[in-house]
Formats: sequence, structure tokens, C-alpha cells
Amino acid sequence: MLMSVTRLMPSQETADLVELVREVASRELAPHVAEAEETERFPREAFRTLGKLGVLGLPYPEEYGGGGQPYEAYLNILEEIGAVWASVGVGVSVHVLSCYALAVYGTEAQRQRWLPDLLSGDLLGAYCLSEPHAGSDPAAMTTRARRDGDHYILDGVKAWITHGGQADFYTVMARTSDDRSRGISCFLVPADTPGLSADRPERKMGLTASHTTMLRFDGVRIPADQRIGAEGQGLSIALSSLDAGRLGIAAVATGLAQAALDTAVDYARQREAFGKPIIEHQGLAFLLADMAAAVETARAATLRAARLKDSGLPYSKEASIAKLIATDNAMRVTTDAVQVLGGYGYTRDFPVERYMREAKVMQIFEGTNQIQRLVIGRHLARDATAHTVTVVR
Repeated sequence: MLMSVTRLMPSQETADLVELVREVASRELAPHVAEAEETERFPREAFRTLGKLGVLGLPYPEEYGGGGQPYEAYLNILEEIGAVWASVGVGVSVHVLSCYALAVYGTEAQRQRWLPDLLSGDLLGAYCLSEPHAGSDPAAMTTRARRDGDHYILDGVKAWITHGGQADFYTVMARTSDDRSRGISCFLVPADTPGLSADRPERKMGLTASHTTMLRFDGVRIPADQRIGAEGQGLSIALSSLDAGRLGIAAVATGLAQAALDTAVDYARQREAFGKPIIEHQGLAFLLADMAAAVETARAATLRAARLKDSGLPYSKEASIAKLIATDNAMRVTTDAVQVLGGYGYTRDFPVERYMREAKVMQIFEGTNQIQRLVIGRHLARDATAHTVTVVR
């Protein structure tokens, strides 16, 4: 599906890359979406295809095998993928998130040793923060990493792990002391490490081709040099990672909403009632106009936050705003798309019912939208006396 939208690109190189990804997604991903989502088949080949294009390492430095692209460019490309296949779009976002700790907080030796393989596209990553009883409150985690000489031994359970059982490596947050906020550390754990296992995938409402599992650590022994950052730095690493990850989800949600809008507009142009296409009836035209405005608003908020990040400026509040707006709007736009198609929208003959199911979880993961409001509110309280205006071009 070609997206009916014209977007400003940061460079001609980005525009060319977006066009290439759009063509590849339409030709090589789109034909497999319906079957894979119906059968809950994990689309590993889709990630290999995108890996060959360099998408899985796009925003990371070229010296480590990445694409060296600004985050704005990466999010434009992620939106294209999300518009074709949300499960894969979310998967790319999670992979990029899983590389963040190593790329930003790892030592030069660690980056040189591991990052090229992780960014090449041959390997797939996952991010392990949440636990069964510590979702929105990561500081309450109980998974332990006990120092044993020049190793750590990990024990515990992680929950809601995207790519659980499918990933080649996991970025894991585990407790190394009882200090609530400074007792968590970050580790890089290969999937084949003895004692690491994944439960069967959760049975989900949507994104069914994306496998989400519990991950169990039973005496998982790893060398101490697989700790990323200092002991006790894990929570700050996790929160910093989530700021970037939330922009990825915002981009996927925007792509999903755009796909729903495109489907609704195409249907409304062809479907006739009372002697004319239903898009010419004011009531429906207004609904479609509101949907278009919601998509554009989500896109603008997402790219605004990306430009702040690319400029090296604080963007945590803006990342939460983008995630909140984009995912709430995606839920509304996909729901309205079902309404535009009427009875057909409620059937699996059209993709809008799947879009609606897929949109819901985007309001939940990478921090629920209630948590986003909490984050935004805290920024407003902290920055209440600041009146700085930042211009990002």
C-alpha cells in the first residue's frame, strides 16, 4: 500500500532510502502479512530482509556497522514499515531499543566487540525490563544478578518480552543490590546462554505475528564484562533507552493510522450511497478529515521530538508527548476506519479490524499512556519556572 501523504525529508538520501524501504515493504512484506498474523507465525525472514537494507542498525554509527542516519530519518522509515506490517515495525523498534544501551553506555571495547554483529541484521535483539509484578514500576523488579568472581549469575523472570524465544540476544535489567533506584544494572545476555528459557508466546488480541513471552533466568551465568555501564546504573540506562524507544512506537503507530486512513479513503471513494460516493457526504467527509488531522498531528509530534534528539537537546517530555498523541490517535483513527467501512470493516475481508486490534497495545507498551501523562506532568512541575524557547530547524 502506498501511503497517501507527502512528507518533508531531512535530506535527499533519506528520501531515497524511504522510497526503497517502501518498495521493499510493498513487494516482500505485504504479501505475507495476513497469513502470518492469522497463523501467529514469527516473520524472521522479514527482519533478515530489512537487515540486508541496513534498517536494523539505521540510527547507529557507521563505524560499528550502523547506518549513521539521524533519528528523524530512522523514524520516517519506521513509519513506512509500520504502515505495511505493524508487527515488524514494532520488532524493528524493539531491536533498535535493545542495541541502545550498548551503543550509548558500553565501553569502546564492548562496542567494537559486539555492536557490529548486532547492527548487521543477522542477529535480532530483545529488551528485558518488565516483570510480572513490576511493569510500570521497574524499580520494583526482583530479578537478581549476583556477582560470583569474574561472572554474574542471573535468577528471575521477565515478562512481556517482544521477540522472547526468537531473539539472538537480550538486553537485561537485573538487581545487583537492594537499593531501589540505584541497585539495578544492565547486562547483555546471548540467547543460547545455559539456564535461559522462554515460555510459550502469549495469546494476544493483536500483533499476533510478534511473539511476546515470559523469559526465565535460572542460574544464568555470564562474564562480568557483559555488564553494560556501572553497577547500579541500569535504571537510568533503562529510562534513557525508553525515551528513544517511545519515539519508535510513535512512528509505528503513525504508520498504522496512516494505513487505516488510506484504506478508509479508498473505500469511501468507491462505495456509493444515495447516488454518489460516500466520501462526498459531508458527515463522512468530516470524519475522514478528523482522521487525517489526527495522523498529521501524530507525525508532527513524533518528528519534533526526533529533531530535538538529533540536535542533542533534552527530549524526554516530547518523547512521551509523541507516544501519547500517536498511539491515542492511532486507536481513534483505526476505530473510525472500521466505522467508515461499516459491516465490511468488522470482517476480516478488510484489514481495518486488524489495524484496530493492533493499535490498542500501543497505548500500553513502552510505558502506558497513563505513565506518559505522569512523565509529562513531572516535567511540567520541574520546569515550571523555565520559559526557554528552542528553535529546531
